[in-house]
Amino acid sequence: MLVVAVIVAAYLAGSIPFGILVGRGLFGVDPRTVGSGNIGAANSLRALGIGGALLVLGGDIIKGFVPTLLATHLLGYGSWGVAATGLATVVGHTWSVFLGFRGGKGVATGLGVLGMLSWPATLVFLAVWLVTVGLTRYSSLGSLVANLSVPLSLYALGAPVPYIAYGVLALGLVTWRHAENIRRLVTGTELRLGTVKEKDARS
Repeated sequence: MLVVAVIVAAYLAGSIPFGILVGRGLFGVDPRTVGSGNIGAANSLRALGIGGALLVLGGDIIKGFVPTLLATHLLGYGSWGVAATGLATVVGHTWSVFLGFRGGKGVATGLGVLGMLSWPATLVFLAVWLVTVGLTRYSSLGSLVANLSVPLSLYALGAPVPYIAYGVLALGLVTWRHAENIRRLVTGTELRLGTVKEKDARS
């Protein structure tokens, strides 16, 4: 019962839509009406500016990190329960109960989870994201490539099997949620980071 309670709580924490709370509460702007329409940090940069984007990014990271941290203490390091808790926060962000089971891509929330599971793998993630985005200015591409590095780096670092499994499942979820971004990357219509454009597609 403890495992179930922790996972449910993690899902609810992951469901907190910081993009909308920060956007509407502090800036009077709903990020779903700007740019790609996504509620994550990349689109918040277009909708709210760098200050708002940093607040959204911090909130999304924290809601992945804190539940996973608590699960590690309650359920034990390396357990399947910890991996499931981390994944639940990403699922919550992606299908938020507070937004009619809609949401974002789960990248920043997944980064928070990874920060608790393995700080070396987190550094790899950040390095891959920064290099990819620095070269292309495509946040979506950076997120896809960085998430690809997660299960690979966890495996190379000798992380527990449940954590590697989390990395694989999170990669699949993030890739699925980026299906439209992948299509736009292929056709050359994807928005670059920092681009301000009226909402023309769901991202």
